[in-house]
Amino acid sequence: MIKFVAIVLLVALACRWIFGRWPWDYLRAPDSRARERIRAERMLGVSHSASADDIREAHRRMAASLHPDRGGSDARLAEINAARDLLLQDTSHQGQTDRL
Repeated sequence: MIKFVAIVLLVALACRWIFGRWPWDYLRAPDSRARERIRAERMLGVSHSASADDIREAHRRMAASLHPDRGGSDARLAEINAARDLLLQDTSHQGQTDRL
């Protein structure tokens, strides 16, 4: 029994050391804001650390190809606009906290 506990402890420490998170952190679902941010990043094709200029450029590229005048849909364009707004809002909040 002690060997089992020691092995579990070592595995937990190794997971923390290698991945930077405890094993039980993977059991929790991310909050809805984080899920929306991940979805928006995937939709625009930008990384988590993208700058505001990168987000705007990705939005322009997507909006140009999916604009209703070019055969896209209004709903899809609205989703892309919402993704841009969410990412830009989060980027501005990160900039404010970095200054503090």
